[in-house]
Amino acid sequence: MNSRRDIVQDYFRRVDAGDPSVTALFTENVSFYFPKFGPASGKTALIEFEERIRREVPELVHDIDAFRYIVDKDHVVVEGTESGRLRDGTTWPDGEISQGRFCSVFAFEGDLIRRMHIYVDPDFGNADQARLKTLRA
Repeated sequence: MNSRRDIVQDYFRRVDAGDPSVTALFTENVSFYFPKFGPASGKTALIEFEERIRREVPELVHDIDAFRYIVDKDHVVVEGTESGRLRDGTTWPDGEISQGRFCSVFAFEGDLIRRMHIYVDPDFGNADQARLKTLRA
């Protein structure tokens, strides 16, 4: 049995590689959440999410070596940074507004991920100028 932390690291490696086998790390009825996508459940919905995010974010890299973890029984929480390139060529983070920070919460059933909630600002390219003006003023 792999440690749950190892399984989470494997998840991020597969995501970065665009490896479709990433779904093998999840239960059939996995529940997950991503901002703007919303809550969903099941591997079919997870695959749909992955396809949608890859269309918008064809290059994605997580700084796995610098992750911070909290491991408690059947949960692993990861705080880290990511970088990438959007479909239009915009790269992030810009180091000013976008920092590439995220936090993900994983819950396990045995060696499989049964729940994954990702907390990140999905405005990777800082397109939400109205909200930026309000919050940064």
